[in-house]
Amino acid sequence: MIEFFFDCSSPWTYLGFHNIQPLARELGVPIRWRPILVGGIFNTVNPSVYASREHPVPAKQAYAKKDLQDWARLAGLTIGSPAVFPVNRVKVMRGCILLDAQGLLVPFARAAFEAYWGRGEDISQDAVVRALCAQVGVDADGLLAGIARQDVKDQLRANTEEVMRRGGFGSPTIFVGGDDMYFGNDRMPLIADAVRRLQARGDAR
Repeated sequence: MIEFFFDCSSPWTYLGFHNIQPLARELGVPIRWRPILVGGIFNTVNPSVYASREHPVPAKQAYAKKDLQDWARLAGLTIGSPAVFPVNRVKVMRGCILLDAQGLLVPFARAAFEAYWGRGEDISQDAVVRALCAQVGVDADGLLAGIARQDVKDQLRANTEEVMRRGGFGSPTIFVGGDDMYFGNDRMPLIADAVRRLQARGDAR
């Protein structure tokens, strides 16, 4: 009933990833995790993100930092300012694709979020990816070999293209019941309301 398109490179996605899980448990609905590369979305349908980085509005930028920390405190998360930003997260996002079938996507993605946003580690580096694997009990050599498979690459690309076709323009993008789209960590009350309305109608899509 809930689809969650995400990229580990966004702190707001970290918040959404964290916050949607207890919400889904409370509502009794599953989450279908859909790893993407948000850079491909920005390049294709939302280049304004790059313009805002090049020409930030100081007051808005200062407030955004405060807002992020307010949300992090509420969620009980540590979110810092990684030295490497933006980061190449292709290996990690392919790893999420690979581990989904094994039921290990969530712990691996959580470890990646914590490493990058919590500790400022460069998740593009093989040594960091290996440490993530060790943390969640995954064979690192197997994962690094697996993420080079064409089917894994193709699935990550397909997810990214799909979310754009369905109207997405960033991360996290959440769908409820197939076509009801929400964007961002702060939409959780609306997502909960949408799920409850579907449940009231007996629609379990």
